[in-house]
Amino acid sequence: MKEYYLNSNTDICVDVKTVLHSSKIAKIGKDYQGVLTRDNDDHYTFIETIPPATGKRNPQVFNGKFITITRMSDGTYRPNFKPVKIGANFNVKAYALCVYLELNKALKGLVEEE
Repeated sequence: MKEYYLNSNTDICVDVKTVLHSSKIAKIGKDYQGVLTRDNDDHYTFIETIPPATGKRNPQVFNGKFITITRMSDGTYRPNFKPVKIGANFNVKAYALCVYLELNKALKGLVEEE
């Protein structure tokens, strides 16, 4: 049985949007490490973080092929480019399109569409 020692508050009838990396949907009884943000009176967003490496301060909330996104301590998000090898066959337009599509996918998972 789990024991909780901090403030025990219960928010009733709220919506929680989950952005998970390890599961498609939240599994019963599974613990998830992440960031819970209260968006407004009746809505929360939970973002599962990728387990940080030792000494890392800001959790990584998205890890793609071209970019990563970290959540800063002030609640803002920071996209970071992964290293890119530019050679003779490098296609700037194709690379830019791939980065755009990946950034769009990452931000859609973090921002609730209105």
